[in-house]
Amino acid sequence: QVQLVESGGGLVQPGGSLRLSCAVSGFTLDYYAIGWFRQAPGKEREGVSCLSSDATLYYADSVKGRFTISRDNAKNTVSLQMNSLKPEDTAVYYCAAHRHYYCPGYGWWAPYEYAYWGQGTQVTVSS
Repeated sequence: QVQLVESGGGLVQPGGSLRLSCAVSGFTLDYYAIGWFRQAPGKEREGVSCLSSDATLYYADSVKGRFTISRDNAKNTVSLQMNSLKPEDTAVYYCAAHRHYYCPGYGWWAPYEYAYWGQGTQVTVSS
């Protein structure tokens, strides 16, 4: 049974940091690209980052230079280090698996490209 479980969300002040983790089970992480998405109230789900099995990276312009995605295949986890957080980063964050080694080349940010999803973890940036 495929499962993705996010953790690490919480309340943080503007300028602070959080590290999200996505623990996967039921499939071999080596063979899948993993994406992070977020959804704020009243907004569509948007792509934040994607990491291919060959370490190719993608980031949304809004998080470049602040967020870093990484993976540990031995531990079956993917992490999202978030620094210099802003109030507009407030959202539920989801990890998702794409059934291919590589992030979707023409639409890594598109939720429909990802077959498996976690339940999400809330990130709130507020003073």
